[in-house]
Amino acid sequence: MPQRLEDRLVVAISSRALFDLEESHRVFEEQGVEAYCRYQIEHEDDPLEPGVAFPLVRKLLALNERLGRPVVEVILLSRNSADTGLRVFNSIEHHGLAITRAAFSGGASPYRYVRPFGANLFLSADPDDVRRALDAGFAAATILPGRGPRGADDEVVRLAFDGDAVLFADVAERVYKREGLEAFSRAERAAAREPLPGGPFRGFLAALNRLQSEFPPDECPIRTALVTARSAPAHERVIRTLRAWKIRIDEALFLGGLDKAAFLEAFGADIFFDDQRVHCESAAGRVPTGHVPHGVANEGGAA
Repeated sequence: MPQRLEDRLVVAISSRALFDLEESHRVFEEQGVEAYCRYQIEHEDDPLEPGVAFPLVRKLLALNERLGRPVVEVILLSRNSADTGLRVFNSIEHHGLAITRAAFSGGASPYRYVRPFGANLFLSADPDDVRRALDAGFAAATILPGRGPRGADDEVVRLAFDGDAVLFADVAERVYKREGLEAFSRAERAAAREPLPGGPFRGFLAALNRLQSEFPPDECPIRTALVTARSAPAHERVIRTLRAWKIRIDEALFLGGLDKAAFLEAFGADIFFDDQRVHCESAAGRVPTGHVPHGVANEGGAA
């Protein structure tokens, strides 16, 4: 009987998000695919260094040992061929990561395997693959290059999310873009008791919430945070929306337009998701960051 992953949190990740493949990618960009293949085969016994999302993956997989059963599945989705991907699997084994399932697409976009694997989240260094996954209805983010993986000071998984166009649909953000802050605040005050529609990461947050429920509240090794530019009075609709969804969020920061980076570092985020490139580039200097190219801020070539 085929195995099923429906009872697990499933994260699909590209090899460039998991490992530092910048040197290999440079060979590909400058010398082409044949040189890249030769390079990878020649170095297949040289373990790759951890990439930006490596600490997050390590912490997520550790939850399986903590509960004594598989509750998290990490799946590798790679544009490598099986031949050139051998170095990636050797590196997985070297670093002791319990990743056993993979799709090597041989240069084609691997996003189409997100659905059959039932992934709750797709992380990639390729913006086009991420956009395709988002268009298909999946939570997905482009991992930005940034500071090296921070030292893991504990085993708590900390995930931070922007609100509009990430957890929530961008209906309110469109008002802000079109009519300004005063109109946005007025509209949000008027609609305070009307739940916001869900954004691309609503399902992933709900899956995280289900996983959190596996642990006693005072011992849960997963913490979530909403880190938003909203402030009062626009906070009320957000709080009531999460309540209507029956989703718990551990921390909520309403920053009123302040830069988010220092707050994310104080939270200790293992990853932060935001739709606006400017916020992502600031955050990436402090914490691992995923750009969510969704919503009005990303239309018409906007970043």
